[in-house]
Amino acid sequence: MPLTEAGIHTAALRLIDEDGVEALTMRKLATVLDANPMSLYHHVPNKEAVLRGVARMVGAQFRTVTLQDAPWQERIRLLATDFRALAHRHPELMAYSFSHQPDFIQPDDPFWTALTAIVAAAGVPESEVSEAAALVVAVVVGVLAAELNGSLHQWASLKPPGLAAGADESTDADPSGPVQDRRFRLAMDTLIAGLESRLAADRDRAAVRLSGRSSSG
Repeated sequence: MPLTEAGIHTAALRLIDEDGVEALTMRKLATVLDANPMSLYHHVPNKEAVLRGVARMVGAQFRTVTLQDAPWQERIRLLATDFRALAHRHPELMAYSFSHQPDFIQPDDPFWTALTAIVAAAGVPESEVSEAAALVVAVVVGVLAAELNGSLHQWASLKPPGLAAGADESTDADPSGPVQDRRFRLAMDTLIAGLESRLAADRDRAAVRLSGRSSSG
């Protein structure tokens, strides 16, 4: 079967899912594809290019349930939850992308397209939509990165000095377990509450300016 760029990316994703990013080599990839290692370089220049291609392929496959008539809060919560599900399907790749590929989200990615539409629907001014969406991504990615590498569980287990650990303290370190699910929901609730507060403050300032102009008129 002839080599193609898409076939190389698909085989690389399988290797990454099984053994991690560090285990991926051009030689191992060639073995899986039953190809001469040098022949890969006719399609991809190096391992980094393979990783970028795999990340783009996975990002393009992102799907979310569309709730056009739902409040923006529910839409953004669902979008983040579906993005989390994608991260847990390919944890090795996504953890690598979060920390090594600042451009892993592109303007035409389904996730970014949906997110900017939701942010605009929330009432964020058009000139600030990209910035607000970027901050949402930063929060979601930060939580997921900490979740995937175990940091979130570790930090949540720390107790303030002098406070004894409770007898019912959870020891669930599974990044896809019920405790982590609850923590992710809490993070999204906090994010949404912050955005709601910012939008309300913007409306209040706009109302004050309008009232001031009416009074002076």
